[in-house]
Amino acid sequence: MSADVVNLRQFRKAKARTEKEKQADQNRLTFGRTKAEKTLTDRLRQKAEQALDAGHIEKPESKE
Repeated sequence: MSADVVNLRQFRKAKARTEKEKQADQNRLTFGRTKAEKTLTDRLRQKAEQALDAGHIEKPESKE
C-alpha cells in the first residue's frame, strides 16, 4: 500500500492559485459594477433607511 507522491512545492502553488482566483471572484462581485448599478444600489439603500426612520415614534421629552 503506497501513497501517491506529491510535490509539496507544486501543491502550494496550486493552492495559492485557487486562493487568488477566489479573491478575484469576490473582487469582481464587489467592485465590478457600473456607475448606474452603484447609483441604483445607493438610492435603494437610502430609500430603505428613510422608510425605516419614518416608522420610528419619538417619545416626547418630559420636563421634570
